Amino acid sequence: MSGQGELPLMAHLLELRQRLLYAVVAVMAVFLLLLPFANELYAWLARPLLETLPEGGQLVAIDVASTFFVPMKLAFYSALFIAAPAVLYQIWAFIAPALYEKEKKLARPLLLAASLLFYLGCAFTFYLLLPVMFGYLNSTAPAGVAMMTDIGKYLDFVLVLLLAGGVSFEVPIAVLVAVLLGWVKVEQLVEWRGYIIVAIFIIAAVITPPDGLSQIMLAVPMWALYEIGIIVARVMVKARAKAELAAKPD
Repeated sequence: MSGQGELPLMAHLLELRQRLLYAVVAVMAVFLLLLPFANELYAWLARPLLETLPEGGQLVAIDVASTFFVPMKLAFYSALFIAAPAVLYQIWAFIAPALYEKEKKLARPLLLAASLLFYLGCAFTFYLLLPVMFGYLNSTAPAGVAMMTDIGKYLDFVLVLLLAGGVSFEVPIAVLVAVLLGWVKVEQLVEWRGYIIVAIFIIAAVITPPDGLSQIMLAVPMWALYEIGIIVARVMVKARAKAELAAKPD
């Protein structure tokens, strides 16, 4: 009897190991493809800062081996970023059999939308927000002080900002999930709009340097995404109510 109870658990563990192996293989495959281009990849990442530095400005390598390990570190994180859809698919393939059909229909578009919004947030941060931030930071340097950032510290700084930008664009997903799970109602989200906007601007102020333009550039899209989340949640709540009404016997 105990053996019959252990078999399903062992089968799940074996499947989990297989899914994790597939995810690791996907990340490592992309990493190996990017590794020969690690220096070019770092040069591309450094552009938002280098383009705002005075003529002759440059990044510096303080640690002896940082010129080797920092680009390799960037290649690995880039592989995680690029291979994320494959990793998410393996996670989805593992948990999907345990979900009801309605939950699957809801989870698929949410997962896709969350991935696209995260990539969009990272792109917004890199191409629009970072140049403005670095331009402001360079303008605040005291006279006679040359801004020469270490390549490792720059990588860590940009990665944190890209992650923050990607997560900040998940606002509509958070709103939608909260409504669909019954944690809040659409009417409450509308009622709390003023407090939410203040919170958004505070979060944007924490993420960005102390200049108003960067804060507004991040806060306004988050606010707009919050409003989009409310609209989508209202539509889905009405659609769910109609479906439940239609399913009731006369």
